Amino acid sequence: MAKFSDRLSSLSEGDISAIIQMAWEDRTAFETIQERMGWSEADVIRLMRHELRPNTFRLWRERMKGRTTKHRALRSPEIKFHDRLVADHRRANC
Repeated sequence: MAKFSDRLSSLSEGDISAIIQMAWEDRTAFETIQERMGWSEADVIRLMRHELRPNTFRLWRERMKGRTTKHRALRSPEIKFHDRLVADHRRANC
């Protein structure tokens, strides 16, 4: 597997922006980011740590703790949206 720095350097600014935007969205699960961008939850956390200011990263991590919508397996069956569709239209920063 490629090193994080190599994988990061292969992304365009638009791709980095898209991953960060999807990571901040409550409704976009980490599984969707994996499917769309090929970055696992651990990869996204490393990317966020690298790209965000330390305080902003801490705020994001605190926000993600216990957020059941960030993992499909933890979601309630009453949730009727498909995060794959949400992620599709968010690639404006290319």
